[in-house]
Amino acid sequence: MRAIRQVLRRPRGTRRRGPARSPDPLLFLLGCLPGLTAVLALALCAEGVGDAATDARSVHAAGVRAAPAHTAARPRIVPRTAWLADLAHRAQPPPRYDDKVVAVFVHHTDSPNGYDCADAPRIIRSLYAGQTGHRAWDDIGYHFLVDRCGTVYEGRAGGVDRAVTGAHTQGFNHRTAGIAALGTFTAGVPVPQPMVDAIAALAAWKLGLADVDPRTTVRLTSSNSHSRYAAGATATLPTLAGHNDGYMTSCPGAALSARLPEIRRTAARLQGRTWATGMTFTGMP
Repeated sequence: MRAIRQVLRRPRGTRRRGPARSPDPLLFLLGCLPGLTAVLALALCAEGVGDAATDARSVHAAGVRAAPAHTAARPRIVPRTAWLADLAHRAQPPPRYDDKVVAVFVHHTDSPNGYDCADAPRIIRSLYAGQTGHRAWDDIGYHFLVDRCGTVYEGRAGGVDRAVTGAHTQGFNHRTAGIAALGTFTAGVPVPQPMVDAIAALAAWKLGLADVDPRTTVRLTSSNSHSRYAAGATATLPTLAGHNDGYMTSCPGAALSARLPEIRRTAARLQGRTWATGMTFTGMP
């Protein structure tokens, strides 16, 4: 109690300057407590404030740095240098980036199916030459390409783990990734199981970077009226969609489109998701 009185009492020999001030309410209250209790209360108050601030900083840090809850292993991806070969000297603009990938569009390349998998790099190089030459694109439009043996190739430059802006689905190239199956998969054409499994694994990993469930839907804003939706319109699309969900086309073919539900389920399982969902993810910034 003596310690409390010393805190509250003005030191002797000092002159009062200005108007008198009321004692701090906390100290006044503590003055009414027994000495030891007051000291303990002061310590607890100081410790409580410190802990609250520390907890707030921890929560903030966790919110910024927390890893996605549902991820999948990154599949083996063959780098673009494996197929670019003598075209590597071509100058092209630097890649552009979005903040994250919230949806995947599946395509087919509308090329022959009876290729040997060892020829996949040559086929991809031909696609690149056509898109950057005849179509005058800055790079191949797809982020990834998958051959009939299930080998995944890096397509568009910029980093496979980054949200590179693509050129694969008119109106919906922002915040999405394009995966192209090498071949033509119209009705009645069998889709090789290794290809289906590889697309699922790739989509699971890519969507998992933003903790997106492959079985949900996403709201995206069309940037181009040549898509199925006028520029500026908001569309609700599958997070793992076919090219024809966003653009007027038969791509990725009826046979591959029919495998998309299986691909979604497999991708979700690879992310460690086991429950049903009907969620809609807001893909807009």
